[in-house]
Amino acid sequence: MAQIKIYGIKEALNPIKEQLSDVIHSAVVDAFQYPSDKRFHRFFPMNQEDFIFAHDRSEAYTIIEISVFEGRTTEAKKYLIQLLFQRINDLGIAPQDLEITIFETPKQNWGIRGVPGDELLLNYKVNI
Repeated sequence: MAQIKIYGIKEALNPIKEQLSDVIHSAVVDAFQYPSDKRFHRFFPMNQEDFIFAHDRSEAYTIIEISVFEGRTTEAKKYLIQLLFQRINDLGIAPQDLEITIFETPKQNWGIRGVPGDELLLNYKVNI
C-alpha cells in the first residue's frame, strides 16, 4: 500500500498534476514492484502565502510524502528516491526544489477495505 501526498504552490503544481502523478507512480511501480493498477495520490496545491520555504528554493518547490507498509529494504527506498529525483527533473522540478519523505508503518496500523492491513490479502510483495 502506498498513499502519496504532493504539496506545492498551486500555480506551479496544478498545470503538471497529471504528469507528476504518472511519474511518481512509475517510480513506485519500478522501485517497489508495485501493481500498476494501484494509485493513491492526493495533491495539495497551496497559496504562496500558505507554503513557507527557504529562500534558496524556487516557485517549483515540491514536497512528496509517501506512506507505505514497513518492509522495503533500504536499497529499494533509496532506489525509489533516486528514480523520483531523475524523473521529476524532466518535468522542470530541479533536485534543489524537491523533498521526499517515506513514512513506514506496520501493516496492522492501516485500515483498508474493512480490515486491518495485516489481514489484507495483497497481490504484491512488501518485503523487497
